[in-house]
Formats: sequence, C-alpha cells, structure tokens
Amino acid sequence: MMLEITIRMTPILIWLIMLIAFTAVELLTVGLVSIWLAVGALFALIVAAVSGPIWLQIVVFFVVSLITLLATRPLARKYVNRRILPTNADSLVGEVLAVKEKIDNRNETGMGVIHGKEWTLRSTKDETVIPEGTLVKVTQIQGVKLIVEKYEEVSSCN
Repeated sequence: MMLEITIRMTPILIWLIMLIAFTAVELLTVGLVSIWLAVGALFALIVAAVSGPIWLQIVVFFVVSLITLLATRPLARKYVNRRILPTNADSLVGEVLAVKEKIDNRNETGMGVIHGKEWTLRSTKDETVIPEGTLVKVTQIQGVKLIVEKYEEVSSCN
C-alpha cells in the first residue's frame, strides 16, 4: 500500500518541483523566460493529480507550454523590455551643424564638428555635394558617420 502511494505521488512531486523551479527562474529573470513551461507543468500536475497516465502528463506539458508560448510571445515582445534607451550618439539625430569639409559621398569627403567632436559626414543622397559652411541636419547615424541633409530654415511670417 505504501509503495503504491509513493509510486502515484512521484509524478505529482516531479511536476510540483518543475512548477516551482520554472516559477523561480521566471521570478529571478527580467524578461519572460520560463513562464510557459511553468504553466505547462501546472497543467501536467493537474493531470497527474487525477491519476492521468505519464504519457498524457508529458503530452499535456508540451502542448500547453507550446500553446502558451505561441499565444503570449508576441504580446511579451511588444510590451516587455520596450524601453530602448538611446545612446549619446543617437541623441544627435535632428541636430543642426555647419559643414567643415565639403560633403561628397562619391569622393568620400565630408567632416563636421558637433558638441566638440569631429564626425565624418555623408549626404543622404550620393549625387548631392554639400559645400563647406552649409548648415546640415543629422537624419541618421551609420556606424561612425553622420548622415545629413541640407538644413532649410523655416522663416515665420507674422
């Protein structure tokens, strides 16, 4: 009798340990890492508690884990760790500066200084040559180069 109870309790105990372990991992990590497996282990534990066969417990564990993963992963990607902090360089996008060396993408020339640092400048269009002294606006950063376009000041008429 005691052996029979021990054998029946073993799957329940295994699923309970797995549920606790997956939940602990989830609580210790920043993103959603093992919550799907914890839900699968919970359902497998329920099947074990009602004396379901081992093969059914395993199938339930994998199927529920997979369904939970597929159902929640897109939401998790959208809402978890959304905050992407811009680097110092990213903050340069939108800044205006004067060209110190003529920008000519075909001849690979162009230089400017922004916030006291010298940067290689390239035009958004390869055919556009921008002369020294022209004001340009940073549109993006590619590696160590600022991609710029001519800055057109908008005058307000009052």
